Order: sequence, then structure tokens, then C-alpha cells
Amino acid sequence: MRIALVGYGKMGKIIEQVAVSRGHEIVLKIDINNAADLVPEKLKNADLAIEFTGPHSAFDNVMKCLGSGIATVCGSTGWLERLPEAEEHCRNHGGTFLYASNFSVGVNIFFEVNKRLAQLMSGHPEYTVSLKEIHHTQKKDAPSGTAITLAEQVIELIPSRNGWINQETSDPEILGIVSERTDPAPGTHHVKYSSVIDDIEIIHTAHSRNGFALGAVLAAEYIFGRKGIFSMHDVLGI
Repeated sequence: MRIALVGYGKMGKIIEQVAVSRGHEIVLKIDINNAADLVPEKLKNADLAIEFTGPHSAFDNVMKCLGSGIATVCGSTGWLERLPEAEEHCRNHGGTFLYASNFSVGVNIFFEVNKRLAQLMSGHPEYTVSLKEIHHTQKKDAPSGTAITLAEQVIELIPSRNGWINQETSDPEILGIVSERTDPAPGTHHVKYSSVIDDIEIIHTAHSRNGFALGAVLAAEYIFGRKGIFSMHDVLGI
């Protein structure tokens, strides 16, 4: 594939390494210094775009890529209130789009474990549930997109939880998410159920960004040549 990298920071550079090692070509690199180059004339040289930027630029970047008629993979978080709009645009124009809050194979397996545990705990109101996520200080959004996905899974499966808040809470109807920022910290997510008798906790800890980069390239390989809206469930067959 010929790939346009939209976002060429630490993550973008690792994606480049993984993509090239798998036989793909990077034909366009966009960062803050050449953002004006994200135009159809430049994008037409690519088969697909992989977008990893920030919450303030992701939506516009995705719309530009989809508007240029190329398949788009996006891993930026903090802009999900506009995700339905991007998906609708993709459908209306017969495009190809895959968004994931986390591309790590391990994290996506962790999502499935989280759902199963929430199902098991839904009939045990004596347990309170809380989330904690730890990331590096350069991460711009809080809570992380991964933590939001975990929280939404819990809320869907445990009817007593009506929403989440980005702080500790004693409200039994609200799921608290604690966000910590420290260096170095590629990413750790905790889901904890506590009672007066015991605690049950599941944890995922990333050791580097390589797993996220590999997952993003696998996602790009999966959607190449396909039409529609996809997820990591499709890529991993889970």
C-alpha cells in the first residue's frame, strides 16, 4: 500500500517503521509544520491514510482524507462527539473508514475480558466498580479513549451505572475514572470491583507504542480494497 501518515510525531514514526517493514510505502507525511499539504492533490498519491494527531485536529483531518476518496484509519481520541458525523459522511460517499480508541491486539482482547467480567458482576450490587488510567504527560485528552471504551462497556452491562465522570466518586450510579499523567508511561488501564470481602481487578499495561503501531498497520491492511465502516473487531475476528 501507499500510505499517507497524518500525524508524524512519536506514534507516526513508529507506524512508519512497522509499515515499511511490512512492505508498504509512505508517500506523504503530515505534521504541524506542513498541515497545509493535507489536500486532495497530495492525498491522491496514497491508497490509504493513517491519522494519529490530537483531539482538536482529528475530525477535520479525517473529513479531508475521506473527502479525497481514500480509505482512512484513525486512532486519535478526544473527538468522539463528532465520530457519528464522520461515519455518516463515509456512508454517504461510499468510503472506507476504521476508527479505534486503541489498536493494540492486547487491549482489544482486554476489551472482551472487560465485557465478560461486567456481565458476571452485573448481578452483584455489593461490588463497586472504578477505573484508572495512567499515561505520559504529553497525552492531551483525559480520560483516555481506551478508558472511555472500557467505561461505556461497563455502563452498558451493569444497569445500575448511568454514566461516568473523570474523577473519583462515591455516587453508586456513576462510574469514576481516575486519570494520572506521569513519565514515562505508554499506557496502563485498571478496572476494579471492590466489596467489603474482596477486590477483583483486571489490568492492561503497555510496554511500548509498538503494539499500537502494529495494530494500526494491520487495520490498514484489512480495510485496503474494502468499502464501509469497520472496527478492530473486524480486523481481529473477535
